[in-house]
Amino acid sequence: MEVMQEMTEKEMQSVKMSTLYELRLIFTQGEKKEYTTEEIVELLDRIATAKDQI
Repeated sequence: MEVMQEMTEKEMQSVKMSTLYELRLIFTQGEKKEYTTEEIVELLDRIATAKDQI
């Protein structure tokens, strides 16, 4: 049986900031300088999926 623990406000803020930092790294370290809306959505989906698997 899995026990769910609620996140504190500080933990939620930390997760938000780490996700934003991941996006920043993807955009700054990538070869592309411009992205379409579809490409950005795909990147967001990949990050969300990866976080769900943790």
